[in-house]
Amino acid sequence: MIDRVTSPESPSRIDLSPYDAVVLVSFGGPEAAEEVVPFLENVTRGRGIPRERLVEVGEHYFGFGGRSPINDQCRALLAALRTGLAERGCSVPVYWGNRNWHPFLADTLAEIVADGHHRVLALTTSAYPSYSSCRQYRENLYDAVRNGTAGDLDVAVDRIRQYATHPGFVAASVDATTEALDRLDASAGVGPVRLVFVTHSIPTAMSDTSGPGDGGYLEWHQTVARAVAGEVGARRGTTYDHDLVFCSRSGPPSQPWLEPDVNDHLRGLAAAGAGGAVLVPIGFVSDHMEVVYDLDTEAVATAAEIGLPVARAATAGTHPAFVGALLDLLAERAAVARDEDVTPAAVPGGPVGRYVCPADCCPNLRDPARPALCQTAAHAAV
Repeated sequence: MIDRVTSPESPSRIDLSPYDAVVLVSFGGPEAAEEVVPFLENVTRGRGIPRERLVEVGEHYFGFGGRSPINDQCRALLAALRTGLAERGCSVPVYWGNRNWHPFLADTLAEIVADGHHRVLALTTSAYPSYSSCRQYRENLYDAVRNGTAGDLDVAVDRIRQYATHPGFVAASVDATTEALDRLDASAGVGPVRLVFVTHSIPTAMSDTSGPGDGGYLEWHQTVARAVAGEVGARRGTTYDHDLVFCSRSGPPSQPWLEPDVNDHLRGLAAAGAGGAVLVPIGFVSDHMEVVYDLDTEAVATAAEIGLPVARAATAGTHPAFVGALLDLLAERAAVARDEDVTPAAVPGGPVGRYVCPADCCPNLRDPARPALCQTAAHAAV
């Protein structure tokens, strides 16, 4: 762990050599009602979940016409990255591939190779260490490179490090939280306003085995929440108490998942006399169903039911500080590939992500032998 690093000024030009292409890797989402269940089948493949249960879960999507906002958010981020690279004198092309829906990652990597590129840098839209937010992406990259029965693609893939503690990601959340507080001021009650940081719940076993040695899923979120709350308080000249809560639990009741649930927590705040709450989705880099349904729909309905004023802060999206951070992370990884010294940026006291993960980092608890890219293991490409 690096105890304290600072964010260097962004260079006027970006050199991404030795990489000749960048791929934005995201989760993916349906864009029409008829795509919802096939998409959920992709997400849950191998888990034996009945189709009727998927239809039930799909109601969250059907309420929005079957369209998740995540693909549109990726299109906007893709455009911002391309513009940012061009403005900094870099002509390396940026592609986009999803793990669970069109454009599929395997198709995108095949396209990259067909276009004549063979050294690729992956940028994932998941910022934290854990199996579902890091290693699973690397497993899908491995599968895409292996190219099914067609044979291995002639391509080498690296990835940027986990980046939630990067000052640019934190700055985007500080701006969003401050703006949400400004909106809440007119409706908040007489009690104190609380900052409620929200992320995706995962099984406690997955959390406990995430990122061994340099802080895991919980520690990273706690670091980001402290950094955002501290900067927001300094900006507004006050101190805000804050909490880390969870949404989108999907496991059986017998399996422990991270708690408390955001709805339960809001009820507790109202009972304790809070004047209002700002929901800050620090676990997500862009809006998708866990944000627009779990927070904007379900949590907002809970808050209205209990009479607690709430406002939801924006996700990082295409905030200039966040896009700038991603550009810097790409340049940083390229410098590492060239064996240059780098000073990775992180908030003071925050953990710094890894470029290559050890074999026991964020293990696949269902299939420990499943190979992945960008890790040190006998069976995995690095």
